[in-house]
Amino acid sequence: MFLHNRVDKRILKQRLMAEDFKRTTISFYRYVRIKRPREFRDILYYEWTKLNCFGRIYIAKEGINAQMSVPEHKMEAFLEELQTHPELNGIPINYAIEDDGKSFYKLTMKVRPKIVADGHNDGDYDVTNVGNRLDALQFHELSQKEDTIVVDMRNHYESEIGHFKGAMTPDSDTFREEIESVADQLRDKKDQKVLLYCTGGIRCEKASAYLKHHGFGDVNQLQGGVIEYTRKIKQLNLKPNFIGKNFVFDERLGERITDDVVARCHQCGKPADQHTNCANDACHQLFIQCDECAEKYEGCCSEECRQTIHLPEEDQLKIRKEKADQFSKSKIYKRKFRSSTKDVLNKEARSIVGS
Repeated sequence: MFLHNRVDKRILKQRLMAEDFKRTTISFYRYVRIKRPREFRDILYYEWTKLNCFGRIYIAKEGINAQMSVPEHKMEAFLEELQTHPELNGIPINYAIEDDGKSFYKLTMKVRPKIVADGHNDGDYDVTNVGNRLDALQFHELSQKEDTIVVDMRNHYESEIGHFKGAMTPDSDTFREEIESVADQLRDKKDQKVLLYCTGGIRCEKASAYLKHHGFGDVNQLQGGVIEYTRKIKQLNLKPNFIGKNFVFDERLGERITDDVVARCHQCGKPADQHTNCANDACHQLFIQCDECAEKYEGCCSEECRQTIHLPEEDQLKIRKEKADQFSKSKIYKRKFRSSTKDVLNKEARSIVGS
């Protein structure tokens, strides 16, 4: 069998919607030494294809990072199969907060130099020398204390739609930028208690090792990330200290934690927190759009893109080829939207002051 997908995504999405069974979205990661990542990848691809699993999985010599959609009736078999691999035996599983099972439509598995790219060479710091792992309740209680520093280790577009109250949310485009920025901004507070969090725990675990390497003495991380925190806090019937939505890297692009809407539409400035990808195939820019602007711009990020989607297909194909790899999505996001959103907020602030 082929160890990669060869079917058109439109067909795959149709098949997904036609399924008569339920799926469960899960995620897991582990920093563990994998001697032959390519061979390990192929074995898992074969096993998980037989179980009709979908998802996005990265494998490297330093470990594995997976977000997956597993058929409910095959979940037990999937979990049992995980235990047959020493690298995955006993690995903690995070279950999605809001889940209709339609998070992925195919199985994508890639071998990467690292499961979390940090821009550093192997050996620059010990990724296994991590901070204290806090469970949801411990993190919940400590995050509300005045003498602690809470740091969001996700990218700016993630923290924009939801974050812990009072958290430091670095304006970073990459993980490397973020860990270096955090270490620099907190360089005079190395003796204070630092709490790190991210989506599922993988980034704050590596970040904790980086901070410890740079002399931070009391580094702590949220075990299981925002996903596990929300599940546990709901079980305990407590009010979450995380407000808004938790960004996720699948078709949903977000899970609602609280009813708070902390972000704004990037086109009109109205309160909104729904991420979408521009409907123009030559763009596919990730941005926040309200329902009104979605209708006005037909799911596009600009009038230019709206006009483009109505061009003949051959003209659209030409544009896609011309713009391929022209800019990184992160830089476009920053240039096109962050400044305009800031302008909207500044305009509102001037209006309030003047009234």
